[in-house]
Amino acid sequence: MLIDAQGLLSGCEFIPSPNCDDRPVGAIKLLVIHNISLPPNEFGGDGVRQLFTNTLDANEHPYYATISDLKVSAHFFVRRDGQIIQFVSCLNRAWHAGESCWQGSSRCNDYSLGIELEGADSVPFTDAQYNALISLTRAIRIAYPIDGIAGHSDIAPQRKTDPGPCFDWTRYLTSLS
Repeated sequence: MLIDAQGLLSGCEFIPSPNCDDRPVGAIKLLVIHNISLPPNEFGGDGVRQLFTNTLDANEHPYYATISDLKVSAHFFVRRDGQIIQFVSCLNRAWHAGESCWQGSSRCNDYSLGIELEGADSVPFTDAQYNALISLTRAIRIAYPIDGIAGHSDIAPQRKTDPGPCFDWTRYLTSLS
């Protein structure tokens, strides 16, 4: 797995999201780990892809009516089976962190890459997801000067809880050593 000069990961599907813009000048130095499932706590559907590409049908599920107007994205989405889908080039700013702060620097979208894991706060992640996340993280670290890895809950603690208590930080971080 490698990230090319266009900021795209080799060997994965790329579905361009319109929910991104030019990244301000400066290094990519942070990975932000999230979880998402649409509808909530349901896995395997197209809801996340539809949300990130602004094609979510508000009538398809009651929850969708509450989020269908959101303009959000992440750089990468890791499905339960370990499949990685890229939505935004690493060279662009994805809209994943919202109002956020890391080590005194606000606007984390400006200098971070967002990785969404298909999951929920109350559901353990799969071995395939950890394997894919570890490989993806290694590829990102080769391509960019990453200084830190944080959960969404670390950079927006008043608003967010993901990746949640079922995410095994020890397993993930020790596997990167």
